[in-house]
Amino acid sequence: MADPNAKIPAENTDSAKGFAFALSAYLLWGFLPFFMKAVAHIPAAEVVAHRIVWSVPLAGLVLVWLGRTQELKTALRSPSMLRMATLTAVLVTINWGIYVWAIGAGRAIETALGYYINPLFSIFLGAVLLKERPNAAQMVAIALAVIAVAVLAFDAGGLPWVSIGLCISWGFYAFFRKTLPIGPNQGFFLEVLLLSIPAIGYILWLESTGQGHFGDTGLADVLWLLSCGIVTAVPLMIYANGAKLLRLSTIGIMQYIAPTMIFVIAVFVFHEPFGTAKLIAFALIWAALFVYSGAMLAESRARRAAQPAPAE
Repeated sequence: MADPNAKIPAENTDSAKGFAFALSAYLLWGFLPFFMKAVAHIPAAEVVAHRIVWSVPLAGLVLVWLGRTQELKTALRSPSMLRMATLTAVLVTINWGIYVWAIGAGRAIETALGYYINPLFSIFLGAVLLKERPNAAQMVAIALAVIAVAVLAFDAGGLPWVSIGLCISWGFYAFFRKTLPIGPNQGFFLEVLLLSIPAIGYILWLESTGQGHFGDTGLADVLWLLSCGIVTAVPLMIYANGAKLLRLSTIGIMQYIAPTMIFVIAVFVFHEPFGTAKLIAFALIWAALFVYSGAMLAESRARRAAQPAPAE
C-alpha cells in the first residue's frame, strides 16, 4: 500500500492539494480488490509478474517528466544501494503475492486485518530493532492487536497467516525502505526495474509452455494484465506526491481508509463469512487503532502548541 519513504512536509501543516492526492491514492487502493477479483482466474504469481513489468515504463516516464533521473543514476552505480533495493523489492513482491492470492481466494477480510495491524507492527519493530521506547498508549494498542490475532488463531486452529504475512512483509519493507536514500518515485522505479528481469523471464517461460494468459486466452486477459501496471504504479506515485504536503498525523489517520474499504467490500460485496471470532478480533483491532491514533493526535497537538509563535 502506502510508500513508507514518502517525505514529510517541512512545515507542520496540511495542504488541500496534498489531502486530495493522498485521498485519491487511498481510494484507489480501497477499490483494488475489485480489480484483483477480476483477475482471480489468473495465477497470483503471473499477475504479480505483470504488475512489475508494466509498472516499469509508467514509473520511468513519470521520472523523466519530473526530471528526477539523477538520483536513479547514482543508485545504479552504488552496490550498497542496489543490494538494499533488491531486499526491499523482494519484500514488496512477497507482499503483493500474498495480497493478490488472498483476494482471489476469498480472504479479503484477512488482508484488511493485515493492513490494520501494520502500523502497530511498525511500532513493535522500532522497539525491537531500533530500541525505541513505545509509550503507554502504543503498548496498549500492540497488546490489543496481539489478543485479536490470538482470537483468530484459536478460532481457526492456526495463525491467520495471510494477515500476518502481509503485516510482516510490509513492515520490514517500510523499515528497510527508509535506508534507501532516494525519493519515493525513484525508489519505486528502481525496485520494479530490478524485479523486471526475473518477471520478464517468468512471463516468457509461461507463454512458451502454454501456461500464460497474455495473448492465448483472449483480448480481455491481455487488457487486464496490461492494466496491472496502472493499478500498481499510479496510486503509489499519487500518494508519494501528496504525503510530502501533509502532516505525519494526518497520514497516520488516512492510512485506515483503504483497509476499511477492503473490509466493507469483503463483507458486503464479496459476502465473505464474518463470524463471531472475526467480529471480536476486528473490535479489538479498531479499539487498538483508536488508542494509537488518539495518542498520535494528542502528541501532534502538543508539539504544535510548544512551537514558538511566528514573528509579527
